[in-house]
Amino acid sequence: MGESKKQVGVLGLGRMGAALAGALLGAGHDVSVWNRSPLKASPLLDRGARLAATPAEVASADVVISCLSTYDIQRPVLEAASPKVLVNLTSGTPEEARVAAKWAASQGIDYVDGVIMAVPQSIGTPAARILYGGSETTFAAQREVLSVLGEPVFLGEDAGLAALYDLALLGIMWSTMGGYLHALALVGTEGVTPEKFTPMATEWLSAVGGFLPGIGEQVASGDYATDVSALDINAAGLGLLVETSRAQGINPAVPAVLRELFDRAVAAGHGSHAIASVIEEIR
Repeated sequence: MGESKKQVGVLGLGRMGAALAGALLGAGHDVSVWNRSPLKASPLLDRGARLAATPAEVASADVVISCLSTYDIQRPVLEAASPKVLVNLTSGTPEEARVAAKWAASQGIDYVDGVIMAVPQSIGTPAARILYGGSETTFAAQREVLSVLGEPVFLGEDAGLAALYDLALLGIMWSTMGGYLHALALVGTEGVTPEKFTPMATEWLSAVGGFLPGIGEQVASGDYATDVSALDINAAGLGLLVETSRAQGINPAVPAVLRELFDRAVAAGHGSHAIASVIEEIR
C-alpha cells in the first residue's frame, strides 16, 4: 500500500523549515506554509505549496509542523494557529518542551515534540534522523508523514526527552570539535597542517568511540575498578597537555577545564578508578 497523502501546515520557513516543507511537497503532500516574511515562501509556492496569510489559516491541516527560531517567538504563533495536531520541531530546552506540551494539552491539541539531528540539506534523505517525545498515539498516527522528513525515533511519553537527548548529543559533538580544534592549534605550532594531522585524528576518534560502551557499563553498575588506565594517570596527562599548550603559545582553555574536573575527581578519592568515575564529580 502506498503512503496516504495529508494536508500538512508548516510554520516557519528558515533554512530548516523550508527544507521540511520541500520534503513534504516532494512526497506529494498538500502543504500550506506560513512565515513572517512571505517572500521566503516563493520557491515553495513554485513547487505547489499554498501561502497562508496568518498562522490560523494552517490550523485546518491534518498536522501542523512548527519550526521557528525560539519558543518565545513560537508561543504567540501557536496561540494564533491553534492546530488540531502539532509536531513541534523548534529547538529549546526540555523544560520549554514540557511547558509547550502542557499548553497543548490544555487546548486539546495532540502534541509531539521533536529535535532534528541533521542539517537542512539532508532533510528527506536516509541521512536525517529526528528524535521525538510526547504522545505516542499522536506519533504513531503521524509516523508516515514524519518518515518523509527523516528517520523518526520515538523516545517516550516525556515531551522533554527529545530536547534532552539533543543537547546531550550536541555536547559530545561540541566537545569533540573543541578538542580537535585545540589539537590543530597545538600541532600547528610546529607547522603540522590539518591535512596531515586529520587522518590520524579520525582514526583515533574511531578507537575512542569503541571505549564508550564499556564506560557506560561502568557508570550503570557504579563499579569503577580498572586494570587498564587509572584516572590519576589521565589527570597527569591532562596536566602535561595544559603545560605543553602554554609552552607552545596557545590558549589551554579546552584541556584546562577537563584537567580541573579530573583533578577534583582524584581529590575525591577516584585516583585509582577508571575514567568513568569522573561522572561522580559531574553529578
